[in-house]
Amino acid sequence: MFFNGWDSIVRVVVVGVLAYAGLVLMLRMSGNRTLSKMNAFDLVVTVAFGSTLSTILVNQNVSLATGLAAIALLVALQFVITWTSVRSRVVSEAVKTAPTLVVRDGRFLDDAMTRVRVTAAEIRSAVRRHGIGAMEQVAAVVLESDGSLSVISMHQAGNRSACEGVRGTTDAR
Repeated sequence: MFFNGWDSIVRVVVVGVLAYAGLVLMLRMSGNRTLSKMNAFDLVVTVAFGSTLSTILVNQNVSLATGLAAIALLVALQFVITWTSVRSRVVSEAVKTAPTLVVRDGRFLDDAMTRVRVTAAEIRSAVRRHGIGAMEQVAAVVLESDGSLSVISMHQAGNRSACEGVRGTTDAR
């Protein structure tokens, strides 16, 4: 129960080092996008990487080659989906959520906040982190595709062209 012998420990160390090296190599070959700030799709792939790596390490019925093939498949699928989503609006909308405006000109957009499940307290926290002391100084707060809140102050808003394509703005598609 507590110790099955050195063979299993040696296997975990050897296969672990090789699987880890293979994972790092494949992620480096796939480019920066695979390790970028995560949206929901990226999170699923990252969890799958971890699950696959742990299976390779602890399941003696899974060979190193099989595990690395599974990781390679995940990397390839991530590459294909991200490559396609850059070229196809339909695919992009299927795998990514649109950024959503939750504050406009210092006023909370309650319907949008309810839809994306963000509280006023979370928004105020993001505003404070951006060094803004009053909601009246906020031109916009956007819930981004990765779940972060972007805050644009009134004095930095300019013509608000950075909000193009954000759900809840007049420029959104």
